[in-house]
Amino acid sequence: MVTTAAGSDDAPEITPEQVRKLREKTNAGMMDCKRALTESGGDLEKAEAILRTKGIASAGKKASRAAKEGIVASYIHMQGKVGVLVEVNCETDFVAKTDNFRDFVKDITLHIAAAHPLYVRREEVPAKTIDAERAIYEGQVAGKPENVVTKIVAGKLDKFYSTVCLLEQGFIKNPDQTIKELVAIKIAELGENIIIRRFTRYLVGEPLSTDDSAPVAAPAE
Repeated sequence: MVTTAAGSDDAPEITPEQVRKLREKTNAGMMDCKRALTESGGDLEKAEAILRTKGIASAGKKASRAAKEGIVASYIHMQGKVGVLVEVNCETDFVAKTDNFRDFVKDITLHIAAAHPLYVRREEVPAKTIDAERAIYEGQVAGKPENVVTKIVAGKLDKFYSTVCLLEQGFIKNPDQTIKELVAIKIAELGENIIIRRFTRYLVGEPLSTDDSAPVAAPAE
């Protein structure tokens, strides 16, 4: 039975048990499962179909495999005003040399140049940055019941991650598809684990950060 979330007449409240069952069936990530269940109205079979359509289910099964090959690609935009370097890993040198993989990496460099993410994934965001954002959001809803505050703050943090984390941004060529979903599709197409390991984006004239919390290259998974 799917219950309705407080304050909404039609939005289903997804339970941890539903998420667990879907993860066991698909090996997809927790947030991907939750989004699919929300989209399907809590229907487990429909949620599984959504994940498979996006390629996330099959991608989850390959995510633990080592990806130590790949390429480093660059992109220069706006007559030399913006530059991007990105390392994308796959499992074999054979796949790294395919046009499919290289076109995908090119799309990632174009996206980084245009969308200006700061981190690859949310786990890289410094704790003090998250704490500062959370404090702002809590101040915006001060006085509301604790359970409402928790839900609103979580939603606002998800929105924050979707603006600063590459994998959670909407792809510039298809904003309805996240970069994470695009990666999942390529994993399904190429049959290998693919990891966007790290990137650097340069803008002429931008301040040089001296903050220890500035984005740094993520370690290989």
